[in-house]
Amino acid sequence: MTAAVPHTELTDPRWRDAALNWVTEALAPTGRRVAGPVEPRVRPWSLVWRVPTDAGDVWFKANTPGTRYEAALLAALARLHPGRVLDPIAVDAARGWSLLPDGGATLREATGGDADLGRWERVLSEYAELQRTTTAHVEELLALGVPDHRPEALPALFAELLDDRPALLLGTPDGLTVEAYDRLRALLPTYADRCRWLAESGILPSIQHDDLHDGNVFVAATGHRFFDWGDASVAHPFGTLLVTLRSVAHVTGRDATDPALDRLRDAYLEPWTDGRDRAALRQLAEVAAWVTMVSRSLSWRRALTTSNPARAEYAAAVPGWLEELLDIEPS
Repeated sequence: MTAAVPHTELTDPRWRDAALNWVTEALAPTGRRVAGPVEPRVRPWSLVWRVPTDAGDVWFKANTPGTRYEAALLAALARLHPGRVLDPIAVDAARGWSLLPDGGATLREATGGDADLGRWERVLSEYAELQRTTTAHVEELLALGVPDHRPEALPALFAELLDDRPALLLGTPDGLTVEAYDRLRALLPTYADRCRWLAESGILPSIQHDDLHDGNVFVAATGHRFFDWGDASVAHPFGTLLVTLRSVAHVTGRDATDPALDRLRDAYLEPWTDGRDRAALRQLAEVAAWVTMVSRSLSWRRALTTSNPARAEYAAAVPGWLEELLDIEPS
């Protein structure tokens, strides 16, 4: 695994004082003041503070180096898609700091796991439109440090990941077996062929959230807003469906083959039709989801480039997503 970045600064009193001073200064132009102690939540990939103010809560987030690009990405998406993401109160892209208003209720809180998927159809349609209008700005996002997981880049990233044996926990109870590792090596040519096909499909790369579930969507009167972009990359947009459809199935107690999930997929794909054959789009979605398993493994590896002891709790996700390539190969 890539050398771990020290995580101690997030618990250093001097770092805390500097961050709190930054929050205070960022709030000053809005007329708000910090009104109580912050409530921290520390994960291997970020620290989040709930900051009470005299006009309601705000949220401070400090990303560790593997996900530091999120702060700059938030600012860019707020400019490109006002109303579809939270508009940051302040961003320090160099330090990976962002200060955000309270977003209200999440979709998870609003529905309580309601099995009615009508709302998800609207969510996915709105999200697809965000992706479609972002295709013209991918070079800007890449320049901000958003990871490049476009289909043409993924085969080399996959090969490099297989060379990172410590990240794969090779030969350990939580990692890849030697047999699975060899099978993944043998899969590289097929994976490259699928990526080439996606790259030539005519669907342009865009921002891909890579962790879009009901806990990362805010409900608003004017639609839905998408947040927590720390796993995002520039990629084939349809890769979104990998996590989203699995999450919906889990939350609503549906089997992965439930036709209702196909309707959600089709609702997501509808904005992309533009005269395209729907059956072809469905096949693209299937292949994109399979290819995106490598993207998920890469995002976990980035998130765990930190010395936080809790990283060990999540380390199995890196080899785990790769193993799924062997279990589910698209037709």
